[in-house]
Amino acid sequence: MRPQAVAPGLIPSPVGGGRSPPAREGPRARERQGGAMTLTMPPPTTARPAPSRSGWLPYAVLAWAVGYGALRAAWLLAGAPSFGPLGKDLVVVTGWWSVAMCAAAGVAGAALARARVWRPALVGAAWAICAVVLAACALLLLDIVGFLILDPGQSFTLAGFLSRAGALAGALLLHGAALAHFRHFRGDCGQCGRVRGSGGPVPRWARVAAWAAVAGCLVRLAAQVAPGFGDLPLAEGRSMLMFEGGFLLAGVLLPLALVYGWGTIWPGWVPLLAGRRVPRLVLLVPATVFAIGLVGYFGVGLAELAVETVTGTFESDGRYPLGFFWAAELGYWVWGWGLGVAAVSHHRRTRRPCPHCGR
Repeated sequence: MRPQAVAPGLIPSPVGGGRSPPAREGPRARERQGGAMTLTMPPPTTARPAPSRSGWLPYAVLAWAVGYGALRAAWLLAGAPSFGPLGKDLVVVTGWWSVAMCAAAGVAGAALARARVWRPALVGAAWAICAVVLAACALLLLDIVGFLILDPGQSFTLAGFLSRAGALAGALLLHGAALAHFRHFRGDCGQCGRVRGSGGPVPRWARVAAWAAVAGCLVRLAAQVAPGFGDLPLAEGRSMLMFEGGFLLAGVLLPLALVYGWGTIWPGWVPLLAGRRVPRLVLLVPATVFAIGLVGYFGVGLAELAVETVTGTFESDGRYPLGFFWAAELGYWVWGWGLGVAAVSHHRRTRRPCPHCGR
């Protein structure tokens, strides 16, 4: 709370009448009540310290924009490496638009580095650019799934993977810079910038989000019932088993672990670990990765599907009708959002309190 200054000349008169003494004694104001002399001190002032740990983020964004933008310009002018059957590394924002995307991120980073007051429009623009970059590297989800099932597939190329990973790094840096600006000027604590405390019970909205993620996973499975499961591309060998096992773990166990006690303390049926605290990153890392991947990849897919539905350009392969894609992709998208929201709640409840403010 900011200290309130006392205006000169408003010091009350001594009891019994007479004129008020002029306010000429600096910060100390004398007040005589019932013959007693008391000293009234103004509230102490507290200065918000300058950000120390996150001040480098805007400059890192600027460096990324210059480096990654120059690489994309060089690929456009001199030729890009092969990206396999997909023929591209990014989606939505391609060609010279990808260079413009890097330029926009660099401008946002430079503006955040120079900002000395709260700039809500700048933060909103920075997060909008983050969303564009995340949409551009949406194919990264396929790379991650391929790594997890030990079968990257014929469409995988190292150049495409590194390019998409580089784009994701830029989006995360810009998000961090915007979040640091928000916390520094809008947070309640000058050290951590947090506006909410750590710990506490699981909020209702987090449990709703977790169950929404489970529902999205089940909707995706239900959508497969009509066309059947026989011709799935992963329906053979070790890759199929790993994919289906990971699918259920990420769609049912992971969301619920984020909002129930057995995701914080190992339950009794886990040998050797029962009663111990679950490392928070064990849940937060996969939840964050899959949430970003599902929201980005299937968000782009839903946008393309909406355009094809409205324009009548959707082409079915004879096995999967239009309704299947709407149900499956909506299920994936809801799954991603639910997982992400539950992960935010888990992060806030399990982080260490700030030593300065206790949050």
